[in-house]
Amino acid sequence: MKRFVFPGSFDPITLGHQDIILRALPLCDELIIAVGENSEKKYLFSLEERMAFISKTHAHDPKIKVESFQGLTINFCEKVNATALVRGLRNPADFEFEKSIAQMNRRLSGIETLFLLTAADYSYISSSIVREIILHQGDYSSLVPEAVWKRK
Repeated sequence: MKRFVFPGSFDPITLGHQDIILRALPLCDELIIAVGENSEKKYLFSLEERMAFISKTHAHDPKIKVESFQGLTINFCEKVNATALVRGLRNPADFEFEKSIAQMNRRLSGIETLFLLTAADYSYISSSIVREIILHQGDYSSLVPEAVWKRK
């Protein structure tokens, strides 16, 4: 079974994340969206909210599971018997950052990382930009799945 893990904080999930999820699905039998929890990081949305946004957005797809994790991604991958990690790339800076992590993950655990280029329509979207728009009461509905902008 090809079980992929797409890790991230998803604070919140964006249409860029959604693009990677939908394009990774045909490549695997199961996709675990692993929502990271770091006690030292300040999130806009709680772990429960972030997981609910993803679960509501993908409730129709039985190949998708949403789980939380703490600690090293490779430890989570080992726990769930993942065959590969999935990461999205928006730009060359993302590649340089993700390449080092992928090489370290492979060295420590043997797991491969599959890189998918974000579609051009979403390459400018990041969770940090969306959070800033939300904090300043801007319209972010065109940047995130409906579950996020209809949250209240």
